[in-house]
Amino acid sequence: MHEKFHQPVDAAKVPRFAGHATFMRLPAVSSPKGLDIALAGIPWDGGTTNRAGARHGPREVRNHSSLMRSTHHVFKTEPFRVANIADVGDLAVNPIDLLDALRLIEAGAAEIVDAGAIPLCVGGDHLTTLPVLRAVAGEKQVGLIQFDAHSDTNDTYFGNNPYTHGTPFRRAIEEKLLDPRRIVQIGIRGSIYAPDEHDWAVAQGIRIIYMEEFVGRGVESVMEEARQIVGQAPTYVTFDIDAIDPSMAPGTGTPEIGGFTTREAQQLIRLLDGLNLVGADVVEVSPPFDLADMTSIAGATIMFELMCILARQVERTRGAAIG
Repeated sequence: MHEKFHQPVDAAKVPRFAGHATFMRLPAVSSPKGLDIALAGIPWDGGTTNRAGARHGPREVRNHSSLMRSTHHVFKTEPFRVANIADVGDLAVNPIDLLDALRLIEAGAAEIVDAGAIPLCVGGDHLTTLPVLRAVAGEKQVGLIQFDAHSDTNDTYFGNNPYTHGTPFRRAIEEKLLDPRRIVQIGIRGSIYAPDEHDWAVAQGIRIIYMEEFVGRGVESVMEEARQIVGQAPTYVTFDIDAIDPSMAPGTGTPEIGGFTTREAQQLIRLLDGLNLVGADVVEVSPPFDLADMTSIAGATIMFELMCILARQVERTRGAAIG
């Protein structure tokens, strides 16, 4: 079967610094049709309230994803042999019209979903997750596992503006895209606007695991609870790069000290294996604030980890269908 799947450029034949910059050095395709997993960029940061620059994230993550090889060293999974994966390019955006940008991103994500592929997107600020969820959820609510420094369930900013990178999951709950009883947020930390900032989220049923609790319990305990919360119903995974400590991922819009190590981040993603995932993203990589490309490398690696988890899911689903 894998002979028919897209394969990355062989780094032993074409050096990593040469050739087209695509996610994982895979072919760039114009349509998601026939794909199991569609890798897409969302170069938009119109929801940013302070340090802009995440619009440049997809390009740099593509560049540094050339460091990824073909096999996961823990699972021994060869994602490109068990799933058909390709780079479908960047979803259309509008850098000067927020509402039109959300409409365009949703349409691009819907094309992927309608083709039967799982979207794995790279933003872009965290508001880009909202239109992808609109496409993924459709008429059903999905669960969410969110790795993040911030809850992103605030209401409005700068007057009555409901759409920023601090509000996507409040809007998603209000739009009935997410089942709040199947949302778990892991790694939340840092100063907040008011003592009751997270009260609305908790009242909806969201499970917030603050970084202090994570440190006390450890990766396996926290992920065991997360898996119980979302169960085997459809679930989306979003990884804000600011979940990682800025000593290891400084290039982001709202850095918060005291975050995950990159090793912990990999362990967390690997423990998603076996869930029913309908999509995933990596957001808030902001190259203008990066040092030595550390954040782009971290973003590309987290994307590879997520891609391998999705490929393993595709392999199991295909095996069950054949069986």
